[in-house]
Amino acid sequence: IKKATSADQADFVEFTYELYGYGGVGIIADVMTDNKNRISSDMRIATNKKGGTIANPGAVAFNFDRKGVIQVSKKNAIEDELFLLATDAGAEDFDSTDEMFIITTPPDQLFNVKEKLEQKGIKVEEAELQMIPKNYVECDPENVKANLELIEYLEALDDVDAVFHNLKME
Repeated sequence: IKKATSADQADFVEFTYELYGYGGVGIIADVMTDNKNRISSDMRIATNKKGGTIANPGAVAFNFDRKGVIQVSKKNAIEDELFLLATDAGAEDFDSTDEMFIITTPPDQLFNVKEKLEQKGIKVEEAELQMIPKNYVECDPENVKANLELIEYLEALDDVDAVFHNLKME
C-alpha cells in the first residue's frame, strides 16, 4: 500500500491509437501506459516495421461502435432460455457460433446483463467492452497477411491492452 500511494508511483494514462492498415483497413489500439513517449515510439516502430499509418483521432473510430460483449459456452445454457434472460436484462443483440452464444449490450449495461445471467446460474466465459466495426473491409490475400502481421505486432506491445480492426476474415 505504501508503494502504491507514494509520490514516485507512476500515473497510468489510458488512450487510443487509430491506424490505417493495408487496403484501407481501420485498426484501433487501446493503450494503457505510464510513459507516453515509449508507446508513441513503439507505434512509430510498428508502422515502420510492419507498415500502415497512424491516423488522426476520430479518422478510424467513427467506423466502430463500443459495445459490451458477453460470451457463454453452448454447453452452459439453452439458447431459448438464454435469449429471453439476456433480452429481459437489457441486451440488444444475440448471436451464436459453433461453440459460443454471443450477447451484445450497450456499454453501460454490460455488467448489469452479466450479473443478471450469473444470478440465474449461467456461467459467463467472457464479458468485455469491444469496438465493433460498422462495416468490414475486404482485402486480397497479400494485404490480409500484412494486416495480420501488423495486428499481431501491435498486440505484442506491452502497453497495448486490445486491438480491434475491420478486416473481413474468412
